[in-house]
Amino acid sequence: MSDIETTHHDHEVHDDEGAEEILDVTILEDGLDEEPLVESAYDRPGRWYIVHTFAGHEQKVIGALNNIIKSRELTDSIYEIYLPEEDVTEFKSGKKVTVSKRMFPSYLLIRCEPDPEVFYVIGSTPGVTGFVGAEKTKPTALTRREIDNIIRPQVEGVEQPTAKRRMPTHEFEVNDTVQIKTGPFATFSGHVAEINEDQLKVKVLVDIFGRETPVELDFTQVTKL
Repeated sequence: MSDIETTHHDHEVHDDEGAEEILDVTILEDGLDEEPLVESAYDRPGRWYIVHTFAGHEQKVIGALNNIIKSRELTDSIYEIYLPEEDVTEFKSGKKVTVSKRMFPSYLLIRCEPDPEVFYVIGSTPGVTGFVGAEKTKPTALTRREIDNIIRPQVEGVEQPTAKRRMPTHEFEVNDTVQIKTGPFATFSGHVAEINEDQLKVKVLVDIFGRETPVELDFTQVTKL
């Protein structure tokens, strides 16, 4: 930082090359030629881990874990609990409504320090069945790609686009192999477990984090293989 400041404030330019360097620094500091800032959840302090809960106990686990964090003063070890959700368009009583639904039922993402004592606290929280990983005492941290697929990176000054939903033609059958075309799991493939003709949706079993996880998708988001 001191080198840049010294160069930026030096008004005695002795050659053209030096002038170009000073101009480059000035442009960057003025923000005239900067790339948009991208914030990825992966770059936040700690590491991200996936935790499995009893079915329908996601909110109970969040509440219990927040109480534990507060009572044991663990805010500097357990930073964030994230429940992946997405806005889904449904038809109720003939009307089109948008509701929030869990992307991965029975799963939570937790950002914490990779410490055995922290893992023990989280793993022993009521409603938690365990971490996703080879060993209970040493869970597998999520990669940048996995995190960015779930928690979309925010680009400064750019609003995230909203997908437009269409009324597709029904062409799916249970056990069909399909590939996801759009959304956080684009390019993933899986098998059709359920078909909801009223809401024009399919439930696809996708291998995520080493577990077969149901993902609900619009007909337009998948294609048969």
